[in-house]
Order: sequence, then structure tokens, then C-alpha cells
Amino acid sequence: MSKKSIRFFNDREVRAVWDDENNCWWFSATDVVRAINDEPNYTKADNYYQHC
Repeated sequence: MSKKSIRFFNDREVRAVWDDENNCWWFSATDVVRAINDEPNYTKADNYYQHC
């Protein structure tokens, strides 16, 4: 069973899913990039992630 969650980093929402099989959290890379770069726009954060 997986558990969906919203975590916060630098006061920004980061989507996460718990992986029971591997006993760990998986985080949305776009959300993490957005939080680290303090980017208010999801599309710009997604474009940054895709070009790295």
C-alpha cells in the first residue's frame, strides 16, 4: 500500500508517495526544484528539471 502526502520544504509544497516495498519516500523532482529555486511557477520549474 502506498501513502500520498504533501511535505514542505522552504514553505513550498512537495508531493510525496510512501513506497511500502522499499520502505522509503519518493518525492516529486519538479516540486523539489521549484522549492530549492524559490520558483513560483510550476511550468518553469518543470522546464528547468527537463533541461538538466
